[in-house]
Amino acid sequence: MVLRGSSFGVSLLSFVSLLAIWYLVALWVDSRIFPSPLTVLKVLLESIAQGELQFHIGRTLMRVVTSFVLAMTVGIGIGIVLGISKSLDRFFDSWLTLFLNIPALVTIILCYVWLGLFETAAILAVAINKIPNVIITIREGARALERDYLEMAHSFRLSRTVVLRQIILPQLSPYLMATTRSGLALIWKIVLVVELLGRSNGVGFQLHLFFQLFDIASIFAYTLAFVLVIQVLEYGLLQPLERRISRWRR
Repeated sequence: MVLRGSSFGVSLLSFVSLLAIWYLVALWVDSRIFPSPLTVLKVLLESIAQGELQFHIGRTLMRVVTSFVLAMTVGIGIGIVLGISKSLDRFFDSWLTLFLNIPALVTIILCYVWLGLFETAAILAVAINKIPNVIITIREGARALERDYLEMAHSFRLSRTVVLRQIILPQLSPYLMATTRSGLALIWKIVLVVELLGRSNGVGFQLHLFFQLFDIASIFAYTLAFVLVIQVLEYGLLQPLERRISRWRR
């Protein structure tokens, strides 16, 4: 308990120090291109009062969640298959390398050109960029599976559902959490680019608008608000989920 309190105190001190440095630099620069924390806070509260911030963050989060679920579902399935089957892994390894090295911007542009400036194209572009990363991580986890457990399950003729839930997924839990955490960090950044290029709402769209207006305070306000939302997901959802999943290892 004392250790947790000490850790919280250090984190709070670090955050306050960062704000102090930001404030002092803003005073020294004395320019609208580097607003102070108080100016950004004022803009943030005004946007919340008008309801704009909640609306645009909500739209962005919807795209993040949808593309994340799609990418994880497809990537986990393919990753497990490639990790277990050596022949399929050898055949599709070059495909995987190709898709890993296609720039996200190219995928976004092609999806918009081929499918139009629609929500489906935006979500698909984000998912396609993330799927290869999920496959790589899960494939490595599947390669490390204890074969003895799989052979035992085959001997007892356990169903595929039981094998997946009781043998494969528990062993893959560290890899699942790793790709979940990295996936969330990657996907929301790609979503902002997708919104900037072809959506009429969302945080990315707003940042593009503020850039055109040279409104740095609003850029800071929206950026901080969205990063705060992602941190809430990290500490409020992902870390408790990781602790719960990892209980079987203790």
